[in-house]
Amino acid sequence: MATQGQDAKFFQRGKIQEFRAELQAAESKDKKYTKRKTVLKKIVANITMGNDMSALFPDVVSCLGIPLLEIKKSTFHSAFEVDCNDRNPLIRALAIRTMSYIPIPVVVESLTEQLRHCLKDRDPYVRKTAAICVAKLYAADPRKAEKGGFVQTLHSLLSDPNATVVSNAVAALTEIADRPDGVAFQLDLGKANRLLAALGESSEWGQIYILDSLLRYVPIKHEDAEIMADRVIIQLQHGNSAVVLTAIKVLLYLMNYMENRKLMDYICKKMGPPLVTLLSSGPEVQYVALRNILLIIQRRPSVLKNDVKVFFCKYNDPIYVKLAKLEIMYRLAREENAREVLAELQEYASEVDIDFVRKAVRSIGRLAIKVEKAATECIDALLALIETKVSYVVQEAVIVIKDVFRRYPGKYEGIIPKLCENLDALEEPESKAAMIWIVGQFADKIDNADELMDDLTFTFLEEPVEVCEPDGVFFAFIMVNLYALQVQLALLTASVKLFIYKSQSETSKALVHKVLKWTTEEVDNPDLRDRGFMYWRLLAINPAVAGEIVLAEKPAITTDSDRMDRGALDQLLLHTGSLGSIYHKNPETFIRNAVGKALADSPALNSLSRQVLVPIARPMPAAAIQIPGPGPPEPHARDASASPLPPAKPSELVSAGGGSSTELIEPAESAEAETQDTHDTHDTTDGNGDEEEPASPAPVAADPYANLDNAFGSYLADEPRPQSNNQLAGLI
Repeated sequence: MATQGQDAKFFQRGKIQEFRAELQAAESKDKKYTKRKTVLKKIVANITMGNDMSALFPDVVSCLGIPLLEIKKSTFHSAFEVDCNDRNPLIRALAIRTMSYIPIPVVVESLTEQLRHCLKDRDPYVRKTAAICVAKLYAADPRKAEKGGFVQTLHSLLSDPNATVVSNAVAALTEIADRPDGVAFQLDLGKANRLLAALGESSEWGQIYILDSLLRYVPIKHEDAEIMADRVIIQLQHGNSAVVLTAIKVLLYLMNYMENRKLMDYICKKMGPPLVTLLSSGPEVQYVALRNILLIIQRRPSVLKNDVKVFFCKYNDPIYVKLAKLEIMYRLAREENAREVLAELQEYASEVDIDFVRKAVRSIGRLAIKVEKAATECIDALLALIETKVSYVVQEAVIVIKDVFRRYPGKYEGIIPKLCENLDALEEPESKAAMIWIVGQFADKIDNADELMDDLTFTFLEEPVEVCEPDGVFFAFIMVNLYALQVQLALLTASVKLFIYKSQSETSKALVHKVLKWTTEEVDNPDLRDRGFMYWRLLAINPAVAGEIVLAEKPAITTDSDRMDRGALDQLLLHTGSLGSIYHKNPETFIRNAVGKALADSPALNSLSRQVLVPIARPMPAAAIQIPGPGPPEPHARDASASPLPPAKPSELVSAGGGSSTELIEPAESAEAETQDTHDTHDTTDGNGDEEEPASPAPVAADPYANLDNAFGSYLADEPRPQSNNQLAGLI
């Protein structure tokens, strides 16, 4: 066999005429076929480099009569039909495999009859190759594969005495079933037992396919799931990480159909050591294992509840592994190990990697929220980190302390003065917004709150700067700067809280009027303007009611929002070891035409799993490619279905403008965000039928800004203020 260095000489671009001349010259003086083999290698190398060699097809076909296996691998012709009946099983398998890789009608027609014989060949090597070829045939012509009975033949191969044939048949059936137009692949108890019998003799890839196919079996009795789990659990000792993860996936699936608590605890105990063993692999395998572990411990916390030390970070771990370990440490933290976890997080907070330090500081705050008995120690640790005066450490500490204040209201407010001392260290929008919230929320307990707020509002109107390229093109920021908006919204709300707390202070009056004037007259963001108008009207109509609304008691935050919904977890765990378990998303949400998975209802499904049963999500629609043709564009049906809106009258414009509101809708980023949205979404459809009846002229409302001057003091009577609907109507 030629080495890699010897094959490199073939990768030189050549011309079709030169290759044709070399093939013709080699016919007369090439008894051992060495020259023709060399020319064919050059042609294959040029095809690999992207050169079009289709003109040489007749010349290459003439080489098929050569009785040399290496040349047969490089060419194809109908002579392969003869090779399908060769005495050598390797040649028969090679012929049928080569034909299946050419999805053109002529070849598919020839493949059909030969494949039917190869599926019943006496040699298992030919049968296992033919099983994979059925999937190739289905991809080329699904109708011919289904009507020809090839799918049924694959099902019969599940009972083949050879384990390799069984695993390849499972792989082919799985590939066919995962297609949008595929045939469903379901297992009954008999087929599942036959697959388990072939599991021990299969290759590693075959074991993965067989284990994955067991998810297509729905147990009818609890005993069936328990017996099957007992036969699968031995695969946890396998040396291949993919086999281990697939076995864990099957066990987690079968546990949904069990009621024996002792057996479930035993299975969870058995799954722990293999998962820990995966952490001794390379960083890439570690990351895949960590992302899967993060899902598993949310659904089955007892799997690794006593192994938190295993996830302590090493000095040479990559940053993505360290961040994944930090998340798992937080998930496994409880009262018994909170002190150990906190000590480890404090060590991480002194590392040199900024991203890792930020995550560690934030994890300390989350630990304080999760474990109440460790909250005081966590606060002391955060204060010690603030004393270091490191900018990014101080900012992260302020962000998490804001959440601690909400988790334990009235308990740790004595540290607010220390936070105010580090006001100048806050540079990032999130930390600024957190500190502004603290100042506004506790303005009655901060003596110089009005002075602090006045300093914080100094940069309220800062906007993104245009970027100038060398060619003189200016790129303006089209999308809203969400971080700047976060600070502006926090400043607006905090200034209103300050005014409510200290309504007699002239400084707070001037401050809130200044901020409201900026938000309603000099800011383009609709969310900020709407909130400014809302606060202005509240303060103008009834400041006492405004105080009850703005200063209403906030619900204490919990760690419930950190946990993914149980139904979504059950669905994601069906994708353990795949890309979906790394993204923590169902594959149908980011892979087009992917087929989703979900737990199937059954008499054996336990009550807890049935309560959170989630149906399969819709797959992403196929991409529509539109190529414009000559002539004017034709309207689409969806465009014609929408009738044009009638022109609005000036009076309607005035009434609509006064009551309009905008809502920013952000897309969900993970399966967890989608689950939370389903609980918080309400039907806002207005069914009053306004669109069917002519709109009657709206009555002229009283000016909502009539008492605006009295709200902020008489000295503001001459200042500009928002115009009322009456004034707008007069202008129109």
